[in-house]
Amino acid sequence: MTTHPVSMPMTDELRALVAAYADAAPPRPSGGDAIVACDLDRTLVYSAKALALAGADADAPVLLVAEVYDKLPLSYLTVDAVALVQEMHRVATFVPSTTRTRAQYERIRLPIDPQYAVTTNGGFLLVDGVSDEDYHRAVLDELNGSCAPLAEIREHLEAIADPGWLRKLRDAEGMFAYLVVERAELPASVVRDLTGWAGERGWEVSLQGRKLYVVPRPLRKSRGLAEVRRRTGSTFTAAAGDSLLDTDLLTSVDAPVRPRHGELDDLDWTCPGLQVTTASGVLGGREVCARLLAAVR
Repeated sequence: MTTHPVSMPMTDELRALVAAYADAAPPRPSGGDAIVACDLDRTLVYSAKALALAGADADAPVLLVAEVYDKLPLSYLTVDAVALVQEMHRVATFVPSTTRTRAQYERIRLPIDPQYAVTTNGGFLLVDGVSDEDYHRAVLDELNGSCAPLAEIREHLEAIADPGWLRKLRDAEGMFAYLVVERAELPASVVRDLTGWAGERGWEVSLQGRKLYVVPRPLRKSRGLAEVRRRTGSTFTAAAGDSLLDTDLLTSVDAPVRPRHGELDDLDWTCPGLQVTTASGVLGGREVCARLLAAVR
């Protein structure tokens, strides 16, 4: 991951926004550090299709490009989110926590230089940008024998794939598989049947935008967060995410937040203490950041 050279100040408007969410945040113990674990896609950064802007174009928020792919902008975040993330990084340990592979994560340009990052849905813990091999080996040891092997999953996916809706079938660093699909052409029965089949083998299924993920159940972002917490001695945790692959993360923290869009919103998913934004799309991402900052301050 490269760092964006931009720095945005906390405006009076943003301070007031954060203060407005203070009452919704759980009490934080006095003393000790805090951790903020934040999902990336459709939680912090947004593709053009996921922006979900409403109203007049002239009223749209100012956006910063967060990712370039094949020489074209791919993901964005609001400049307000930049200021909020930078403030979170100042007062807490900010941990990007993503299902992206390490290579996909490296394309993201955040306005901070985080010490820790969790990638590949918890398969890797990056420390100052370098993979911690001891952590990764421990993950592999847990996966071995606790669920069906990736080869079996991939063979099944190849058998059920239909060129009418499948565009790509990929492995994520040997940890899990995902399919790029045409959502309009994908029958609901495929997701339903795959969820049942995979569940019997210790895997779970998550449909996010055009990507259909099949991930081993023991592979979880909360494992990476727990390791960061162990290393930092932090006494308070907050987290945000929008998909089924974020549920373990959200249920493991003191202050969980999710946006009013995405897979979890479609399912009306909740957990104790959960805050749900009032805004959706990229403005929901801005609100996610404000609520997280209110929690850790």
